[in-house]
Amino acid sequence: MNEDTIRLVTIGRILRRRWRLLAVVALVGALFGYGTSVLLLPPRYTAEASVLLPGQWEERELLTQVDIATSSAVVDRVATTLAWKGVSGADLQGKVTAKADDGNIIKISGTADTPERAQRLSDQLAQQFVTFAVRIAGGDTDPAADTATEALRKQVAETNRRISDLANAADPGQSVESVQARTELEGLRTGLQDAMKKLEEANPATAKASMVVMGPAPRPTGAAAPTRTQLIAAGALLFFLLAVVGHLAAARVSRRLRTEAEIAAALGSPFLGTVDVPAEPRGHRPESHGSRARLRRLLGMDVRWDIPAPQRSGDEAERSIRYRRVCARLRDQLPAPRRLLVVVPEGDEVARRAAGQLAAAVENDPLLRVVEVSADRPIVPDRDTESGALAVLSAGSWTAEELADIAEACADGGHELVGVVVAGTVHTRPTRTAGRPADEATLAFAVHGHATGGSA
Repeated sequence: MNEDTIRLVTIGRILRRRWRLLAVVALVGALFGYGTSVLLLPPRYTAEASVLLPGQWEERELLTQVDIATSSAVVDRVATTLAWKGVSGADLQGKVTAKADDGNIIKISGTADTPERAQRLSDQLAQQFVTFAVRIAGGDTDPAADTATEALRKQVAETNRRISDLANAADPGQSVESVQARTELEGLRTGLQDAMKKLEEANPATAKASMVVMGPAPRPTGAAAPTRTQLIAAGALLFFLLAVVGHLAAARVSRRLRTEAEIAAALGSPFLGTVDVPAEPRGHRPESHGSRARLRRLLGMDVRWDIPAPQRSGDEAERSIRYRRVCARLRDQLPAPRRLLVVVPEGDEVARRAAGQLAAAVENDPLLRVVEVSADRPIVPDRDTESGALAVLSAGSWTAEELADIAEACADGGHELVGVVVAGTVHTRPTRTAGRPADEATLAFAVHGHATGGSA
């Protein structure tokens, strides 16, 4: 199995065992996205108007017109015309955009908090852009030049009239001189007309004055991105991913020991073996009291997700073999008298049940006394007639520091750790026969009885 497969299995385990917590976190993320859309990013609407630029335009000229459309000179005029309360040209600067489209078309967009305002902003921006473009092209900047151009047109018209009079007054005959005079006069008229036409075409104000606003901007029917729905979905997804990544990061930095060799080394005692405990249904697990415990059960946090799913084991007879083998190794470790203190970390339900079954399996040889100690501040009873201590715990639940504290507490109480037994949960098969009710009753009593401080 490669590393990627392991990661996918791990993520799947998180989704299966923490789906309630992930659902709550995603709901919180959705509420966060909703709050963001209300307080920081309220719904915005964007309308777009088009301005046509007839004629031949180079790309750099179109880019210049785009910059003019969103310049402060144009936007300030728009703000003055709209006269919205509390909205200045600087406020509108970040709400207007322009871009050059195919066919010499400038797309001008305006964004506002309502569709009506967005439409008015785009229309007004297009109108002010056309007006300003005509002015800077020379249409209104030099009144003297306008007057001179108009006077020139009048002079040309007067010259054309006089040329016509001269042509009519010339000798109507067909002499060479009269024909030549009329030809020269017509050539002069044609030259004047061509000159005026070229002058009109060369006038930038004439070219720019032909810009056309292609109708009013359509009123937007939907909010611009990011919409409220998008923010809610993004918040839920972000918090969900952060929760999954947080689980993975917590598992990666976790210092809980998972292998038998690490656990035995932390306790400084030989490893005697592994025993199996049938996994109990969720409804039969002992429930802690208090609001915090109820909240953990509600969110599914009372079940460890970072340990593999219990493997399927054989029947009770096969599990009993493991206990008998551990008991045989335990007897080899004990000198006489055969009394032993079984130390179980407090809160380790699997280890507590395993200790009860182990006590039932050894019967009275050796005599076992099960005690639960706190992993934070372990205190082990002083040595009485015991010849040592046996540690029973589950893998993946305790750190090396916690196990070292338990071993030190045993030493302070005068108990020598003679061995370590690691317990794990397994899925049981259906009972094949009902021929051993007595054994099952003994095991049930050993598991569910309160063994702390007593003997078995």
